This record gives sequence, C-alpha cells and structure tokens, in this order.
Amino acid sequence: MSHIKCQVASITPLTDVVKKVVLTPPAPLDFQAGQYAMVVMGEKDMRPFSIANAAYDNARIELHIGAEAGNAYAGEVLARMEAEGEITISVNNGDAFLQSNGLPMVLIAGGTGFSYTYSILQQHLHSNDTTPITLYWGGKHASDLYLSDALEALASTHSHFTFVPVVEFAEDNWKGRTGWVHHAVMADHADFANIQVYVAGRFEMAKTIRDDLTARGLKLENLFGDAFAFI
Repeated sequence: MSHIKCQVASITPLTDVVKKVVLTPPAPLDFQAGQYAMVVMGEKDMRPFSIANAAYDNARIELHIGAEAGNAYAGEVLARMEAEGEITISVNNGDAFLQSNGLPMVLIAGGTGFSYTYSILQQHLHSNDTTPITLYWGGKHASDLYLSDALEALASTHSHFTFVPVVEFAEDNWKGRTGWVHHAVMADHADFANIQVYVAGRFEMAKTIRDDLTARGLKLENLFGDAFAFI
C-alpha cells in the first residue's frame, strides 16, 4: 500500500458538523469510483473515509468528514489537517466500487455515507452508460442533505438519473419522502432480482438493507458496500 502526502487545499463547512476537505496530491491518483482513502494518523493508525469525487476527477481527493462533538476519530483528522496543512493518505482501498453490468442501479446513502454514492454517481453520469441510476439519500433533517440542490440539478439534466431525498424528522414545509431511507427504496421496488444496489451508512443500516432486499430477490453478487466486508 503506497502512501501519498497531500496538501490540504481547503476545508469548508457543508453543515454544522460536516466538512468538505479537498486534498491536492503531487500527481493524479489512480482509484475506482466508490473506493475510500485511508488517512495515516500513525504507523498502525489508519482511518478510512470515502472519496467523494469521481475517478476521472483524479487530480484531487474530496472527502466529506462528519465530526460532531465527541467524535474524536474524525475530529483528530480534521485538527491535524488544519494544523499542518498536509496529510498522508493511501487510495485504492475497497472492493465496493462502481461495477455497472447493465442492470438498473440503486444507490442508498445514510448521512455522510452519501460521499461514497456521490463518487459512483458522478462517474456513471460522466460515462456514456445510460443505465438508469437512482440515488436515495436519507438524513434526520432536510438540512443534513447538504447537496440536494446540486443533485436536483443533475437529475434535471440527466434523464436516466433520479434523486429521492428522504428525511426522518420532516419540517412542516417538507414536500419529499419521510421515514427511513431503505423503506422508501422498498416502497418503490417490489422485486430486486434485476437491480444492482450500492449501500453506504452505519453497519446496522447496511445489515438491515441486506436482509430486507435479499428477501425480495436481490442477488448478493449485485450488492455492494464496504460494510459487507465486516458484517
């Protein structure tokens, strides 16, 4: 595993607790859409974060890091980046990258798991592959879906892309779907036998999605997500 020292180009807020980090490597990097970066914090301390940019956009690395109060795991990474202006990473991590096989694709993201699906989505829309792709992004509140406007714009210009935002606790003016994100997926699809599914979120969410969707015909070879290497 090769390590690359990157300059921290910018750290900007996406929400009150999520930061967008842009890193500049010394040369373009080779990775697959949907892979993750390992941030090197020590000889035996490597911390994974999904890469948010597409593989074709490889002169930079974009990370969306959620660091709510008490989350030292992510907070320490941001603190080092801010203090030192550089960070060492590795890329080419993970096997749950984009593997379009002609089946319609469903991307399911919870919270900052969105960054994984965003990389896949951008790569797919950049290609000549017009296989239908739908992104379901769930958050507790509408404000957690920090790139909703950009995704709506992408959906308006790509007829094969559908964006479905889902919030758990909706405000009175919310016009979209409510509840758990995978319940919205299941409401829209009775049979998953001929669908590819990509999942990013908490482990318990990923396990529930695997159990519920395989019960509706999803083949395990068409299910992708880094969590499934551990659960």
